Amino acid sequence: MIEADGITKRYGDFVAVDDVSFTAEAGEVVGFLGPNGAGKTTTMRILTGFLPATDGTARIAGHDIFSDPLAARRAVGYLPETPPLYPEMDVTGYLTYVAKIKDVPRGQRKAAVESATERCGLADVHRRVIGSLSKGYRQRVGIAQAIVHDPKVLILDEPTVGLDPIQIREIRHLIADLADPEKAAHTIVLSTHILAEVEAICRRVIMIHNGKKVLDQSMAELTEAGESLEDMFARIILREEEAA
Repeated sequence: MIEADGITKRYGDFVAVDDVSFTAEAGEVVGFLGPNGAGKTTTMRILTGFLPATDGTARIAGHDIFSDPLAARRAVGYLPETPPLYPEMDVTGYLTYVAKIKDVPRGQRKAAVESATERCGLADVHRRVIGSLSKGYRQRVGIAQAIVHDPKVLILDEPTVGLDPIQIREIRHLIADLADPEKAAHTIVLSTHILAEVEAICRRVIMIHNGKKVLDQSMAELTEAGESLEDMFARIILREEEAA
């Protein structure tokens, strides 16, 4: 579903993303890890078409994000770290607006909005103004806007940042539900600093540091030696910094 090949992003002499390649299969949940400034958000913005790459290619559900950007964008749902919400709109009105700009056919919009609302646990607040909702519910609205057009791929950037423990648990359950193979499973790339989240949800981990990919392994392989994800993360980052 996702094929990134040699993705590179330069800003003058600064290389934010350096020759990053990876794939993610249908229904797979991939944890995308790295310290602050590693290049995670830049990579995700390139994959979603929000930012052009300097070099490299990428395909989303078979569509090249550079030569066929509209089809690629239709196949992906994106939740940035700060959800793109309009606080003066109610939940249903906002999701209907998003469905329209994401080219959901008119006759299917009502059903698409109702489905996203139900899946994200927003049915009880669907007529509430977004600005009056708690941060946890606003995050749910952000995820709902990412799935309202039923994309094959979801890219979630820090989906639980700033939430309390109960809200974090709720959002984790929601993400796990979105990846459920018995339902309409999505391929999910999840960027987070909460390593317990990765251990609970993800089947594979990709780590980047200073713009370069330094790890790409399944969770089963990573945990087989008994090392915690936190210890492994610290060890790899320290190794890369010593080698730099």
